[in-house]
Amino acid sequence: MNQVKQDSQINLLKESTFPALVVDSANRIKEWGNYFNQSLSQDGNTLTEQFDEWQFLDNKRIAAARLHDKRYLFLLMKKMDADNILYIGSETEFLDDLLIDAHETDKLNRALDAIIENSYDGIYITDQDGITLYTNSAIERITGIPKEYYIGKSVDQLIKRGILNASVTHKVVKLRRTVSVVQDNFAGKETLITGSPVFNAEGEIEQVVTNIRDLSDLNELMHELTKVNELNHQYKQEIEKLRKITSKDGVVFVSDKMKMIYEIAERISDIDATVLILGETGVGKDVLARNIYNRSIRSKKGDFIKINCGAIPADLLESELFGYEGGAFTGANQKGKPGMFELAESGILFLDEVGELPLQLQVKLLRALQEREIQRIGGTKPKKIDVRIIAATNRNLSEMVKSGDFREDLFYRLNVIPITIPPLRERREDILALTDLFLTKANEQYKFSKEIDSRLKEYFYQHDWPGNVRELINIVERLVVLTDNQILSINDLPEEYQPENQNQPNLNAALTLKEAVERAEKEILTKAAQTYQTTYEIAEALDSSQATIVRKLKKYRLKVSGKE
Repeated sequence: MNQVKQDSQINLLKESTFPALVVDSANRIKEWGNYFNQSLSQDGNTLTEQFDEWQFLDNKRIAAARLHDKRYLFLLMKKMDADNILYIGSETEFLDDLLIDAHETDKLNRALDAIIENSYDGIYITDQDGITLYTNSAIERITGIPKEYYIGKSVDQLIKRGILNASVTHKVVKLRRTVSVVQDNFAGKETLITGSPVFNAEGEIEQVVTNIRDLSDLNELMHELTKVNELNHQYKQEIEKLRKITSKDGVVFVSDKMKMIYEIAERISDIDATVLILGETGVGKDVLARNIYNRSIRSKKGDFIKINCGAIPADLLESELFGYEGGAFTGANQKGKPGMFELAESGILFLDEVGELPLQLQVKLLRALQEREIQRIGGTKPKKIDVRIIAATNRNLSEMVKSGDFREDLFYRLNVIPITIPPLRERREDILALTDLFLTKANEQYKFSKEIDSRLKEYFYQHDWPGNVRELINIVERLVVLTDNQILSINDLPEEYQPENQNQPNLNAALTLKEAVERAEKEILTKAAQTYQTTYEIAEALDSSQATIVRKLKKYRLKVSGKE
């Protein structure tokens, strides 16, 4: 009876004019209606072989298909028996758009899932009643509980079990706005929890999205940032210190006086006017002269020639400066010899200790400066020269002019740009910077790594250095070479530099009465400052006023051993 009924149904199917198919369990087409007579063959092919596209949806209850230029949507109508299934279809022109929309929606959902899943912060989504709908893996890192545990549980259950302290979800639903709280979770981590409402078309809260941020990482980062900022501040302070120390051609200085001198040197480096450098012995006059040369255009065209006018005998100085022709005098080179002026052509001639120049040579030097030409000894024709003159002396040329020992016209010719370098005792700020420079150089030269202790640095700072920079270089190198100790101290100083001897008046020296009194006064105050704790005690011991003691200590740059 059933077979008769099935045969009858198949006959009706064959006569139908709408899309209809009978398919077996292997997806082979068994029968179809008149609609497909011109499209399907009798080979018993499978659905995917007969149709250009065939895709089952919803557990084979729905299928989307395409044959040639038409698209169909098939629905499972009934199972005719264990092996035959009837699908009734409908031709639809909207299926392409529906499939595209379905693909785009699926793609968007995957992208959103990936974004939420890969968020570093924990994401916790609930409905309006606080039932958990979704969480991401970050919540496992923050709480230590698998994310699957939260699904389907209400926030009230989580609070009751101690996983949450309070519900942000309930506050969001009540206030209908974004809410943020900071709280410690059960794992002991400080967290920032922010809940935001999601409204539906009717303006009702449909879901609450909660963001959970682990502040322990942020706090640690802030701590590290604070440490970095503190270190950066220290570096800035060190850089500021270094900025105050300027190095020019091996000379280090901190004082404003020296900065101004080297700024002037920079400005006049390409001006051919004569420069007269004044200053005590050892202050660095030759170094300044070379600095001017190194900065000038002349350094690229000519040489820096130095002659010490006080170190060459007067009878030889003229030939050294101006040269001589062959056979000019007994013992002279038969080919002649160029002088310093010729050797310095296009460059700079540095006349060191120009105050020692004999009067008879001063006339010839004046002519060379005025006429820009020289004449060799024994020569008959003058020679034009292009030489810039820098002169230096530790003598008072103005007084020498008054006494008749130096020509006034030559003085004014040399004194076009005068620069006076102050002695070390007048720029004590430079002493320790120079000490560090010379110590570094001595260590490098002799393969040591010695250091200077604070008391010796204080001594260096207080010492008057009558020999100036040259004396400082000498004593630092001497200590590095002759001292066995790694740390150099006052005890390593030579006998003549020991403090108890250094302050003793030298009766053989040309001291004024004022200088002798100041030396004795400084010695007494130095010992008192080391013995007593306050300026009041020193004043009482020396039978003087406290104000006078303070003024005198400041004058000699002395400090009391104790605290006021």
